[in-house]
Amino acid sequence: MTQDHTRPDRNLALELVRVTESAALACAPLVGRGDKEAADQAAVDGMRYALHSVRMDGTVVIGEGEKDEAPMLYNGEHIGDGSPPEVDIAVDPLEGTTLAAHGMPSALAVIALSAKGTMFDPGPCVYMEKMAGAQEISDLLDLDRPLAETVELIAQRKGHQIGDVMVVVLDRPRHEQGIKEIREAGARVRLIAHGDVSAALLAVSERSPVDLLWGIGGTPEGVISAAAIKCMGGQILGRLWPRNDEERKAALDAGYDVSRILDRDDLVSGDDIFFSATGVTDGDVLQGVRYPSAGGATTESLVMRSRSGTVRRIRATHDRTKLRALGGHDRFG
Repeated sequence: MTQDHTRPDRNLALELVRVTESAALACAPLVGRGDKEAADQAAVDGMRYALHSVRMDGTVVIGEGEKDEAPMLYNGEHIGDGSPPEVDIAVDPLEGTTLAAHGMPSALAVIALSAKGTMFDPGPCVYMEKMAGAQEISDLLDLDRPLAETVELIAQRKGHQIGDVMVVVLDRPRHEQGIKEIREAGARVRLIAHGDVSAALLAVSERSPVDLLWGIGGTPEGVISAAAIKCMGGQILGRLWPRNDEERKAALDAGYDVSRILDRDDLVSGDDIFFSATGVTDGDVLQGVRYPSAGGATTESLVMRSRSGTVRRIRATHDRTKLRALGGHDRFG
């Protein structure tokens, strides 16, 4: 038997856990210190440290911005050791920088990978309107239907009272009308300050208190969420949301249809997707980095592969003294 080195190999799934663990461990000492830029930089440094050893020829499609704005893990950057397979990479070394800086729940280190040319490039559009839910209600998602009707349909499908339905929404002024509609329908709202990748995972997880994600959030986070949802099951819909006329014109000039509804297969079209997330601070989805002993640390991660449908929850213990020796400096606190 011969191995096809041009497509992602199953071993990449567990390679990516090391990447997100490294990012989480690197930024965890800065949790609660009030400096989100320093925490983000530490996560980037930790992620880059681990990415060097991954056998792949990766291009960052969803990264930290343009090269001049983000000296590390920028859009278009090549990462990995340069060997096959060629892959698209989406990274968010610290999803929820403000959450981490203030010691708030649900900060994550996240990476997703799929075959080259399969990830949606959002171009100039920073935001998109999103809706996500588990497989059971995936056919009920509709960005054009009134929210009140959608939550009523979800309640009927699940055999619940409408007062049992919970919708997770970013706490932003732009969502005030939608929140009002959800509440007037009799459903409940869970407001979050930041972190809609974590919220999307919550919306599609089994035994979750959340039934639906709705709202306008980052387009990069939408692509990363789509990768996770293709592994876990469920659906996400997105529609580009230009912030102003200038951004709308830039999108139209670049050939984007800002009225088009994108589903998970539009956002990540590949059929062999890998996803890993490691908790930085405690949240509903993952436990954050903890220090049970001097020099020790624990992490909890989700690692997934769409082709097999395998979802692993990995709890790991780390010796920070040995990690520092391997890294040659004080990256891991």
